Amino acid sequence: MEIATFGAGCFWGVEAAFREVEGVASTRVGYTGGWFDNPTYTDVCSGRTGHAESVEVTYDPAKVSYDQLLNVFWEVHDPTTLNRQGPDVGSQYRSVIFFRNSEEEEAARASKEKLQRSGKHSREIVTEITPASQFWEAEDYHQQYFEKRGVTHCRV
Repeated sequence: MEIATFGAGCFWGVEAAFREVEGVASTRVGYTGGWFDNPTYTDVCSGRTGHAESVEVTYDPAKVSYDQLLNVFWEVHDPTTLNRQGPDVGSQYRSVIFFRNSEEEEAARASKEKLQRSGKHSREIVTEITPASQFWEAEDYHQQYFEKRGVTHCRV
């Protein structure tokens, strides 16, 4: 199994999207990319931890490739809005790919460049591509939030 980590706004919907991908064994939502140890949801929402709401995806590379996961990432959010997704505003909602090795970094950068050149978005893609750091699992009530509540998407 391999692990990939993405931030694309509120982690509830992002997690739900990745859970539908064949080859994804598990997901967990949490906080990463900042400097504050053992953050809570309240800490991260303050915007003072540097962390992004993120989804850690454990997947079987024999069934789904990292490139396929990148495609899901690009589809589930607007990568052209800086520190914002829909009504959620703040650096904790930034678009970011956390890579674990040079192959993931190269794939993420190539994927971003390909999407920018495609013309799908009229504005510049602002997604960060940065090394993975400590992942802090979010509180239990955030895990599989949609499944626990019987909803399929956020109401905006």
